[in-house]
Amino acid sequence: MANLKDIRTRITSVKSTRQITNAMKMVSAAKLRKAQNAITQLRPYANKLNEILGRLGDVKGSTVDNIYANERKEENVLLVAISSNRGLCGPFNSNVVKRIMELAEGQYSEQYKKGNLSIITLGSKSGQILEAKGYKISGNYDNIYDDMSFENVEKIAETLMNDFVSKKYDKIELVYNRFKNAAVQILTQEQFLPIKHEENTANDNSDYIFEPSQEYIFETLIPDSLKTQLFAALTDSFASEQGARMTAMHQATDNATELIKSLTLSYNKARQAAITKEILEITAGAEALNG
Repeated sequence: MANLKDIRTRITSVKSTRQITNAMKMVSAAKLRKAQNAITQLRPYANKLNEILGRLGDVKGSTVDNIYANERKEENVLLVAISSNRGLCGPFNSNVVKRIMELAEGQYSEQYKKGNLSIITLGSKSGQILEAKGYKISGNYDNIYDDMSFENVEKIAETLMNDFVSKKYDKIELVYNRFKNAAVQILTQEQFLPIKHEENTANDNSDYIFEPSQEYIFETLIPDSLKTQLFAALTDSFASEQGARMTAMHQATDNATELIKSLTLSYNKARQAAITKEILEITAGAEALNG
């Protein structure tokens, strides 16, 4: 009978766990709808802004000095790991950490060995894992998810831009999960600074009239574009997090259901065996008395 009690206890425990994972799945699904709408609305604006900047950068005779596009020898590099503050979302965070480690030991191994590779985190999980693996974290903005508004994100972007202009860093890269759908997140490595100059494949040689001036437009649009780029990356990552967690909790709920079925079957078999044993014992006892 002790075996039966153990199985009943385990069934109760798994059912309780299933209730938790199912509730987390529903919460993530609700957050995902909101996050998906946000990134869907933001992407066209961000893409159009980059397209405009690309066209203006190709204007013939342009003398504007874009301080955010100055390429320098990559002596000091900053990697920005965008993850989550919470777990239970499958390989969402570990994929970001894995890419950061690959960059530190591969593309930027020289800077890493010299101590010129810095890592900051937006999301505590990546920082916890990296520190556990022996990597030094230069800073974090893990509280950004408490209020992920554009106003708060642009402050971080301004700090990164100032660090680049002051030559504290010669290159800044973002590593995050780009949202595709609830089940698919695309691990993305994206150069933040210096700005990559995209060649104009449309061969647009039109003359532009700038109002008030080309300098003013660049000074306004480029910082806005960089702020939007970081905000889009964070929004992408947040939507990916909710999709990854919803998928992980859905799988956990299904696994719990299958485990309950298996345990119930084992319980019924054990109960049947116990009943059969008792019947045999009673029969053997009756036969002994009759004998």
